[in-house]
Amino acid sequence: MAKGENKKFQENNDPLVVGAMSTGAVIAALAAAIGGWIGYSALRINHRADLPDAIDSERETFNSAKAGRLTYYVDRSHKGRPLVVIHSINAAASAYEMRPLFLHYRASRPVYALDLPGFGLSDRSKRVYSPRLYTDAILDFLESQVNDGPADVVALSLGSEFVARAALERPDLIRSLTLISPSGFSRRDKPRDTADRYYRGFSFPLWSQAFYDLIVAPASIKYFLKRSFQGKVDLGLIDYDYRSGHQPGARYAPLYFISGKLFSTHVREEIYEKLIQPVLVLYDRDAFVQFDMLPEVVAQHQNWHSVRITPTKGLPHWEKLDETTQALDEFWQANK
Repeated sequence: MAKGENKKFQENNDPLVVGAMSTGAVIAALAAAIGGWIGYSALRINHRADLPDAIDSERETFNSAKAGRLTYYVDRSHKGRPLVVIHSINAAASAYEMRPLFLHYRASRPVYALDLPGFGLSDRSKRVYSPRLYTDAILDFLESQVNDGPADVVALSLGSEFVARAALERPDLIRSLTLISPSGFSRRDKPRDTADRYYRGFSFPLWSQAFYDLIVAPASIKYFLKRSFQGKVDLGLIDYDYRSGHQPGARYAPLYFISGKLFSTHVREEIYEKLIQPVLVLYDRDAFVQFDMLPEVVAQHQNWHSVRITPTKGLPHWEKLDETTQALDEFWQANK
């Protein structure tokens, strides 16, 4: 072998050279894959899917001075204390999540289901989404649209934090609260600086839509819902989540949630424990929130109660509707 050829052979077989070449190839392949997905997201994915009503009922819209155009479903066929149901916050949330409770109670009392800002058929504009915005939306809704007395309110997961804040600020609007699988009972709060960094990365204009499209892809939606169901996932919920996640502006609010910016620090001490209304917590196991401090809160506050609906994984009103409504009815009866 010639001297030049031998040197070239040694360089090509040097572990450092081979490693650098392999790393470069991986980076190039990864960049190509990311670029390809960004292009596919922009050109091939339909972001204007047909989105029907979440609930077969009258749908109304009003303009909140602080939260923009808000949509809600209502059935006023019966008299009595109004029931307001508030969905959770996630990648593709909507009033559909509270559909079982709405359909059950519409036969006996006025029922309202709100699409929170950035979700369902409500305003999805590009703006700052924050706990303050959601609290204001709920307060505006209760004050201007639910005008037949203080309401019993049922909220799901992170929606519980916003409802609790509204109840603390305007106790005259909310007679009682039921929190289903509420966030805010973990021993540790999420650091805000981390959430800010995550949001800056997730929302970068070049890839924010493509990143969000991965999260609301059919397989992803099924995966996350499966973690919230003990048994078979409801097919209607899967379909509606997919449609809701493929709307103009659908990514704006969820990216705040995914980054952690919508969770309030110290919500247990600063909000939950200061409530004066009767409060019921329905829970069991949950893949996304913890209830470490719930027993302590219930033990130390006479207005707090809890019922474990088992076996469930965060959505007891979907899988154990009879047990859920029984717990609700007993709670309301005891706190007339």
